[in-house]
Amino acid sequence: MRLKPAQTLQYILMIVIAAVMLGPLVIMFTTSFKGDEFQAIKDLNGFRAFVLGADPSFKNYGDVINDATSPFLRFLLNTCIIVVSIIVLGVIVNSMAAYGLARHRFRGQAFLIAAVVALIIIPIESVAVPLLVMVNRVGWVDSYHVQVIPFIAHPFSIFLFYQFFTQLPKDLDDAARVDGATPFQVYWRVVMPLSLPVIATVAILQSLEYWNSFLWPLMVTRGTEFRPLSVAMAQFFGRDPREWGDIMAFSVMTSLPILILYFAFQRWFIQSVVGSAVKG
Repeated sequence: MRLKPAQTLQYILMIVIAAVMLGPLVIMFTTSFKGDEFQAIKDLNGFRAFVLGADPSFKNYGDVINDATSPFLRFLLNTCIIVVSIIVLGVIVNSMAAYGLARHRFRGQAFLIAAVVALIIIPIESVAVPLLVMVNRVGWVDSYHVQVIPFIAHPFSIFLFYQFFTQLPKDLDDAARVDGATPFQVYWRVVMPLSLPVIATVAILQSLEYWNSFLWPLMVTRGTEFRPLSVAMAQFFGRDPREWGDIMAFSVMTSLPILILYFAFQRWFIQSVVGSAVKG
């Protein structure tokens, strides 16, 4: 089948965009397996940066994992605890709030929905200092909960759940109530099992957001005990002399868990985006 010129140009454009996006990832991966630091720096100046090399080595990964001054495994554990806690608690809290907005009618409902949408555009940078003062007064600085509790309620997640719930037929709720189900049982046993696509979407989006969160953890952590990978990565990069092989190995191990999460839930993520992301 012969392609039209417009289609050919479109494919070429997609290939170029894919190459630009995947290029840094390929360089990061290949450099992480180059045990010779001098050769790794030399390769970064040319096309050989994209080539794995004749003698791949896990030396850089060993250096990162065994570094006593920058315990990678501790940072990874901290990040997993923080992100998993935010996702699990956030899915419950945000879905319950959205279910109440989508299924019940009450005075001020429209105002609350508008407030949720308005809160989406407020960046963390604008409230970071007042929030730091608040948590400092209650003694939460340098802990897990100071990195979890302020971010459980998430306006964008509430909005996604709300959009999804409004598309579910209310006949499901009515049928469950006829069988004697309470409002909470309807939410937990009927609505939530049908919400796997939006749950996957929220889990992926929040994982990306908080796995890479930098400003707030930098402000509220003082040592390695509760520090996440994002802050540790910045400090690891700032050390002298810079070992590019070790830096790339650190980056690969930081990126790998979130990539695995995306590939595990991508089917539900795409389904949710296509089916319920935008509704008037």
